[in-house]
Amino acid sequence: MTAQLQLGFIGLGVMGRPMALNLMQAGYSMAVYARRKESLAPLIATGARAFAAPAALAAECDVIFTIVTASADSEQVALGMQGIAEGARAGTIVVDMATISPLATRRIAQALEARGVDHLDAPVSGGPMGAQGATLSIMVGGKPRVFERVKPLFERLGKTILHMGDHGAGQVTKACNQLALTVTLQAVAEALLLAQRCGVDPAKVREVMLGGIAASRVLELFGKRMVERDFENGIDARLYHKDLNIALDLAHSLGIPAPAAAATLQQINALIGSGGGKSDFSRMIEVLERAARSN
Repeated sequence: MTAQLQLGFIGLGVMGRPMALNLMQAGYSMAVYARRKESLAPLIATGARAFAAPAALAAECDVIFTIVTASADSEQVALGMQGIAEGARAGTIVVDMATISPLATRRIAQALEARGVDHLDAPVSGGPMGAQGATLSIMVGGKPRVFERVKPLFERLGKTILHMGDHGAGQVTKACNQLALTVTLQAVAEALLLAQRCGVDPAKVREVMLGGIAASRVLELFGKRMVERDFENGIDARLYHKDLNIALDLAHSLGIPAPAAAATLQQINALIGSGGGKSDFSRMIEVLERAARSN
């Protein structure tokens, strides 16, 4: 794939905006669509062309990236009224980088392929910092030949890029990632609260843990925010609620026990119920602190 390709990007939030900018900085021409008009401004200022609907954008593009919030949003953007399917030419590639249900992914892929449009599911891990620095982990499901065509574009967005299998395999991989992430964050919050209540500096406890076998990216990033009480930056906790529900739905459908994930989901419910749904996920420690005060 060359820089002469016309790319499209739909969904210009905290992840999509820097990803689209990284592709533009690599020399690719970009068409953009977002429900919130203010999200378009940084891309337009850099030379992107804005479109009024996904269908109009799709008619002009060779490869279209989407990264919206939930399964229903991905289906609407791809298959709904004025969606990608209404405008895309045969041979166009749609790359869905949102975290959604594998079942929804397969429905979208089948519907698009019936029109001659290829599809990849390619959710990412790495958060806003990874999106800005083009260091994301990208887990991809879909046909190997399509993956190979898009791989040079993925290399402008991330460092770890793996083809995981057929349609939906990328989403299954992301569900596994989010299960491990959320349960680990719960454990980090419990550990730092325990240190605090025992009169030991949580910052020092975190520093020691980072040098041992308990070290993790979750402890490094989210643990730092817990220690510094910085809950306003990052990805909204409500999105992890969505992601963990996807993982639990998969586990339930297969009859697989996931007790730690189920308990963590209830803690996320408590965080959202207390008004923390739009704060960084590290605010989970406050749920534990409130429970500790009531004992």
